[in-house]
Amino acid sequence: MKLFVGLGNPGAQYARNRHNIGFMALDRIAEDHGFGPWRGKFHGAIAEGRLGSQKVLLLKPETFMNKSGVSVGAAVQFYKLEPGEVYVFHDELDLAPSKCRVKTGGGHAGHNGLRSLHAAIGPEYHRVRMGIGHPGHKDAVSGYVLHDFARADADWLDDVIRGCSDGAPDLAAGDPGKFMNAVSLRVAPARSSKTPKRADETRPTKATKTPAKADEPPQDTDERGPLQRLMDKFR
Repeated sequence: MKLFVGLGNPGAQYARNRHNIGFMALDRIAEDHGFGPWRGKFHGAIAEGRLGSQKVLLLKPETFMNKSGVSVGAAVQFYKLEPGEVYVFHDELDLAPSKCRVKTGGGHAGHNGLRSLHAAIGPEYHRVRMGIGHPGHKDAVSGYVLHDFARADADWLDDVIRGCSDGAPDLAAGDPGKFMNAVSLRVAPARSSKTPKRADETRPTKATKTPAKADEPPQDTDERGPLQRLMDKFR
């Protein structure tokens, strides 16, 4: 079994915060892949289902971000999971908005949710780092992550979340490369070579246009002979 964890804070007032992008990703996965209803357990909300051939438990800790490890630790202990069977979706200040990367192990980089997870299960779990950008100064970080996404972020945010859902079966199967490709196809879809050209792309350019009549040498339509024409000039 795999455990997918989304980090965030519980309550309607936090639902659209940048810090809650992990919750958003899990909600989309649950909806798109027919998971069971959310129910309370392990100090959080859980939903059970399958991604491909893998049984997966989705977990949204309701302990608030700084104590996420309490919830995750309880689930890991109950199901006797290894850290390598845990995938954590979280906001990432060090990635630009719409960027998404998968990482295994390493430091928590000051992220309080990851700090709590490190203390509970160690650092060797997988992380889906979902870029939200940086406010520019460390003193502004707290207010930035606890503020709602701007309206201008709506399109790329929806693409990233849907991409995470598209690639979730690949992630559960242990293929982060295919997972990230699924996200990329949502964020920056490739243009098909079979896409019909626009009307303005099919018009002939100046170089291919048929020369105009005015540029052609004049045609002599007089049927009289040259001698007769010369004599007519002196009449």
